[in-house]
Amino acid sequence: MIAVVDYNAGNIRSVLCALERLGAKAELTCERDKILSADRVIFPGVGQAESAMAELEKRGLVETLRQVKRPFLGICLGMQLMNAFSEEGDVNLLSLFDNRVSLFPSDLGFKIPHVGWNSISFNTSPLFEGIESGSYVYYVHSYYVPLSSSTIASTDYDNLTFTASMAKDNFFGCQFHPEKSGEVGERILKNFLSLEVEK
Repeated sequence: MIAVVDYNAGNIRSVLCALERLGAKAELTCERDKILSADRVIFPGVGQAESAMAELEKRGLVETLRQVKRPFLGICLGMQLMNAFSEEGDVNLLSLFDNRVSLFPSDLGFKIPHVGWNSISFNTSPLFEGIESGSYVYYVHSYYVPLSSSTIASTDYDNLTFTASMAKDNFFGCQFHPEKSGEVGERILKNFLSLEVEK
């Protein structure tokens, strides 16, 4: 079973619909036992970091998410919340990764937020099996994660290159929306669902 984390964040429905199209059995839940016993966990989200962290605290999910041992995928805001700190509300995050989430600089040559299709560059990762580097995915965000040792894919936006996807141990993140990224996004979700699960 796939646990989709319920913390009152946006974009939950499109993720559930994408999983349904793939024939995956998923459940929207905020229950600790269901999250920790799931074969995989998906942590979606559209919203604001400070209010999202407050909701996670309210539901007792902060420590629960840190304890997940199975494949875990954060999407958009979900990926950002996996990091250590966000400038959006100056808030401490889950600290699954050591990165700081930053606002796109005001002198960026392109519009903020970054909305629409953009390409990703990557080397080798099980998350991108069967996908060509340079493929396009769909973004909606104003904050970004800088490149780091955990970056497994990157995107260029004007003169700034940021983390499109990251990974460490069983934790994966996508700043873009695979559930809105056509065939490429569908393959990424399939690859995540096919990751080996440690029992």
